[in-house]
Amino acid sequence: MSGHGHSHGSGGCGGNHNCDDHLTEEQLADAYSLYTKINMEAVQCLNTESSPKAVFKPWDQRLDKERFVESDADPELLFKIPFTGNVKLKGIIVIGEQGENHPNKMRLFKNVPEMTFDEVGRKADQEFELTPDPQGTLQYGVIPARFNSVSTLTIHFPSSFGGDLTKIYYIGLKGDFEEARRQEVVITTYEARPMPEDHKTDDFEHFHHPIS
Repeated sequence: MSGHGHSHGSGGCGGNHNCDDHLTEEQLADAYSLYTKINMEAVQCLNTESSPKAVFKPWDQRLDKERFVESDADPELLFKIPFTGNVKLKGIIVIGEQGENHPNKMRLFKNVPEMTFDEVGRKADQEFELTPDPQGTLQYGVIPARFNSVSTLTIHFPSSFGGDLTKIYYIGLKGDFEEARRQEVVITTYEARPMPEDHKTDDFEHFHHPIS
């Protein structure tokens, strides 16, 4: 595996700095509501028998220990998170199990929906050294310019703090959401049998009906 650089976002909001400590619980719940824009039926996580949807939940349920994702053969996990539109990602919170099974690194990849463990050696769009955070008080701020127009976010957790497994209870995502634009389809209708008295020429008439 390639080396892991320390990346601390930009604008003073990154690494282990919590930039939302001035927000109310209601504002935090609103900020970390991007889970509602995830295509949950298509979420995947490699190297686990847990449901990958378990870690994406409302802010007020972030400390729920009943639902989690736990790695299988070793500490490595690879989440593939498709959104229902385009996201401008701004921040991530990761709550893991207290102790050595908490992930210690996080690597982000933008718009690589079919990624597998064979490809995790490629350069990530951003990497983080994680701090144990069983209460969800630390936000990792991403570099905004690298995470505009994200349709799929892949998160690689390569290792834990020395444990045989990695256990994650919550992944909170903050950012702006834009509905996917439906490509305009133009349907052309042909008049099958033009009547001579209705037409000055024999050309078919074309009627264009855009469907947005």
